Amino acid sequence: MAVTKEKLRTQTLSLPEELILMLLNEDNGYFHQVPGWDLNCAVAGAVLAELSLLSRIDTDMESLFLVDKTETGDPALDPILKEIASEPLQRNTQFWIERLAPHAESVIDLTLDRLVALKILEYHDGDFWTLTHTSWETEVYDDSPSGTAGQFIKTRISRAIFMNEIPDPRDIIVICLVNTCDVFRFIFQLDEESEERIQLICKMDLIGRSIADAVSHNLAGPLLRHSSLTKKIPAVPLRKVLFNPHVRKGNIPALFADLAQEYGPVFEIRPPFAKPMIFLAGTRTNRWAHKRGRMYLRSKDYFADFEKVYGASGVMPSLDGADHFRLRKSMSAAYSRRRLEGQLDQLYHHARNHMANWTVGDSYTATNMSRQMVNAQLSPLFVSVDSQDIFDDLAKYKERALLVHIVKMLPKFMLKTPGMKRRAKAVDTLLERIQGVHTPAQRAGCPRNLADDWLSLHASDPQFVPETTLRFQLSAALIASVYLGDAFSFALYAMASQPDLYDRIRGEADVLFDNGDPHGEDFTPSALDVTHRFLMECLRIYPIVPVSIRTVMNACVVEDYELPVGTNIYIAQTATHYMKDIFPDPFTFDIDRYLPPRNEHLNPGYAPFGLGTHTCLGSRWLELQLAVNVLMVAHYFTLEVAPANYKLRFDPLPSMKPSKKLKFRIAGQRRELPV
Repeated sequence: MAVTKEKLRTQTLSLPEELILMLLNEDNGYFHQVPGWDLNCAVAGAVLAELSLLSRIDTDMESLFLVDKTETGDPALDPILKEIASEPLQRNTQFWIERLAPHAESVIDLTLDRLVALKILEYHDGDFWTLTHTSWETEVYDDSPSGTAGQFIKTRISRAIFMNEIPDPRDIIVICLVNTCDVFRFIFQLDEESEERIQLICKMDLIGRSIADAVSHNLAGPLLRHSSLTKKIPAVPLRKVLFNPHVRKGNIPALFADLAQEYGPVFEIRPPFAKPMIFLAGTRTNRWAHKRGRMYLRSKDYFADFEKVYGASGVMPSLDGADHFRLRKSMSAAYSRRRLEGQLDQLYHHARNHMANWTVGDSYTATNMSRQMVNAQLSPLFVSVDSQDIFDDLAKYKERALLVHIVKMLPKFMLKTPGMKRRAKAVDTLLERIQGVHTPAQRAGCPRNLADDWLSLHASDPQFVPETTLRFQLSAALIASVYLGDAFSFALYAMASQPDLYDRIRGEADVLFDNGDPHGEDFTPSALDVTHRFLMECLRIYPIVPVSIRTVMNACVVEDYELPVGTNIYIAQTATHYMKDIFPDPFTFDIDRYLPPRNEHLNPGYAPFGLGTHTCLGSRWLELQLAVNVLMVAHYFTLEVAPANYKLRFDPLPSMKPSKKLKFRIAGQRRELPV
């Protein structure tokens, strides 16, 4: 019998891969909300089913047998096969589901990686995935239809359910597992007849029945979730916080690293006259927050009062779920490295214009100098206006609002002082300038920028992005100059205080700029070898946003500690940057950490851009702009730390930045700036 196109396509993917594609919800870029343990059991069942179809194991309603221990060559399957082969006693399928469920996360990761490599899925920052058009089909079939792999699989399954086509054994198993996860009602519109058809299909295949029954009757899930097994969260005495040496230096990540070392990955601090604060710190809690946090945590609660300051509601940092993912997808191009690569000529122009104001021999406050230089570039690139004259007011108003409504260190009236009311008017001034230049006639022929994208999204869906949201998003675009500017100030400090690294970065800068301005493709890993690793170490040792705040929306257990619903959780994701078991000798600035075989950044402990769904959308843009600025300074100027004996201290609130005492002295100019 000839192999049909459908049969060949079916065998392109493994059962775990087909299960993942069936469960993927493109509305929110993740899986349909299957409880974590149930998902793990279903994935373990898919692995066992695939091994059975590959004739490595056999199973019935009573037992599971090893048939052939020869490796399959699939990294997601072979560790499971090896574990089954190492078990001396014969066990049933339910035993293996329970035993293998804890391995499901690594199977999911490997499966997602392979689907991305096959160009079936596209990965987005924040651990989101969407379906791509099926290049894997078009390579095999000249006449293959357009669509996606996920659509093809769902079409195949829908035919079995709604058109009474006879499903093959693989489809039966997929239907059994998806039905066990109870998500068919979210994928298809089911009536009583189709639900009966699903139940009938689930009884058609002995392998599928045995595995699906083992998954659905698994007893370990409720046991593992039982709150009686959880431990009491340790409370940190306030004196331990106040007298920690890192507090005096303002080094918040190092403080939390010390506390986690002594009290464990979950601990509580009880400030006077305030609610207790629960902190998560460590690689395992980082991984949990990154992978599982979307199911249990949300961001809108802590952010609500802050966004109201701008008259907004539903801005990107406060959104979760499908709306957040939709907005990220819509705006990803605006914050992308590719967008910046297309505007490098403007970046060079604005950077040089700003540096032309520097005078050899003069000293400048580090934070102000760095923020102003970055804003001189971001303002015209993002919103096509000059905002240098109002930038300080925008930044100070935003920082005061954060201190009042996010950090909650200041009373609310501190945002309504005469000085703050005056600074609040800078937001209106900025919006008037943006609106004045963003008319169709004036934007004709201009490269698209961030303001264009926001205004376009508002025009296409004014309910999703109302004018109130624009007020926040367009002004927040320039607040990026604060975060990027502070990262720049740390990088300049690290470079100026380490002459040997300054020389190595200058060498790369001279190669790139001596023969004219480099293009985007010139910033290759080899061309930026030292500079890139230098900036990675800056982001590790000087993280700008050391803590993320979330609210528990569904009760969960993390590291055997129960997090109650409604609790504010402080995820100290950068505490790991100062844990010596992850980054040996963590207080030493060492750019060789990122070379093989060390590769110390390749773990959840390296988190300068946050974790999970709210991972910084503009991280790739930031990396390139930060590198260009550091290289240009090294190419044209020699900076020195002032005073010469200055020991770095941090101003940690509302975000990390050097203390106001740090200054940079323009010690010399190496070459003239082009006009």
